[in-house]
Amino acid sequence: MTMRTMQPGEELKSVTLPPVSRLDLIKYAGASGDFNPIHTIDEEAENAGLPGIIAHGMWTMGNLTQLFTPYLEDGLVTDYHIRFRGMVFLDDVLTLTATLTERDGKHLTFDIGTVKTNGDTVLAGQAVYELYE
Repeated sequence: MTMRTMQPGEELKSVTLPPVSRLDLIKYAGASGDFNPIHTIDEEAENAGLPGIIAHGMWTMGNLTQLFTPYLEDGLVTDYHIRFRGMVFLDDVLTLTATLTERDGKHLTFDIGTVKTNGDTVLAGQAVYELYE
């Protein structure tokens, strides 16, 4: 399957990430400059009323773009928006999904999401992929 042949209702191959690790979040903090301690220090997360450290929302959101990496030769994501629906904790296993909902010329609109193994949706939104001419 290629982006050029996809039809509404078809899904991109889902991606299941390895369990979220503290090292993932420490690396992301360094790369992003987001050093809020609720993402890396247990005591600080607990002091904030959380049961433990939580993943950066933008770390979770950024991972969703992996769904489109195999299709870089066909085009690129030109619009991307999501809603945060839940928190991601250490050791959570996340599955990333995308379903084509609309084709309009060279623009393909996908419903995208991230779901934990327990079925909880943590992110949901849309991405628009534009085919190259």
